Amino acid sequence: MNLVRLARRSFLVLSGALLASTFSPKQGAAEQTKKNLPSVSSMEPNFFDVIVVGGSFAGLSAALQVARARQRVLVIDAGQPRNRFSTNAHGFLGRDGESPAEILRSGKAELLRYPTVSFVEGKAVHAHRDSDKRFSIALDSGEVYQGDRLILALGVVDRLPEIPGVAEHWGKTVAHCPYCHGYELPAGRWGVLKTFEGSFHQAKLLLDWNDDVIFLTNGYSLSAEERDALTASGIESEEQPIASFTGNNDKISGAKLQNGRMIDLEALFIASQFSIGTSLATQLGCELTDSALGIIIKTDSLKKETSIPGVFAAGDCSRPAHNISWAVADGAAAGIFAHQSLVAARAA
Repeated sequence: MNLVRLARRSFLVLSGALLASTFSPKQGAAEQTKKNLPSVSSMEPNFFDVIVVGGSFAGLSAALQVARARQRVLVIDAGQPRNRFSTNAHGFLGRDGESPAEILRSGKAELLRYPTVSFVEGKAVHAHRDSDKRFSIALDSGEVYQGDRLILALGVVDRLPEIPGVAEHWGKTVAHCPYCHGYELPAGRWGVLKTFEGSFHQAKLLLDWNDDVIFLTNGYSLSAEERDALTASGIESEEQPIASFTGNNDKISGAKLQNGRMIDLEALFIASQFSIGTSLATQLGCELTDSALGIIIKTDSLKKETSIPGVFAAGDCSRPAHNISWAVADGAAAGIFAHQSLVAARAA
């Protein structure tokens, strides 16, 4: 039987997956790419099929999918991943307990093996859509890059309570997520600082990790119903305002109340408010939406496309709940469907 080799851009879209030309595992990836790609030097040096803004877990995951579709992709990274304060990442299959910085270094190295990938270190400060429907991204250095599709993996910035001792221990024994940190934290009394209504749920949730939990309202007066619900769950409560959190090095040791009393602690959980790291989404006109802890970019739940055609968003900036696994999954979806939108546009 004679086999007809499909052209590089002859694709069949079926159930959301791209079926591309046959690839023999005996051929090296570099050899196959060389056969099918035009010379990079013949292209505009600052133009890319897809630009990804953000080089953390969501951004690298998105770029990987685009690179594997043999498209030119640029990753712009400001080098400020949200979890840079943590020494270990947990709950990420295959890399549980490793340094998040090391996982990112490994991911970047894997990505740069693809010849159509470029990586620029810098802060993207301006974005707009040109009259020819290309997107332009300007860096604080003055460099400008253009692309047919844009993926915003902007991350978020945590807005921590302005109580001395919180920022100093953030990412160590002051944590946000019990699924990410709870298993490794030391036994003893854990505090939960009230930052929003969901903090009550957070306190009750922690009982599956530790049965010694105290709810710190920091001056908020509990209702009788709230107090009774906490007591029924076996959770202590303290309503006095907090002056500071004490500790040595990375280890928190207690909460000092404004009345001078000390409460011993081995760990503290807070649900931090957050904001999107840059104003790029607003500049482009992307629709935003409220979540319980901060504003996020509104996207299609499957394709991760924003309200602006051709602009996709992935990771913490586009979802209310955050961890590495979700960021990687979002990035994969954004990368795949950004590529599929290119295929559809070229066929139109």
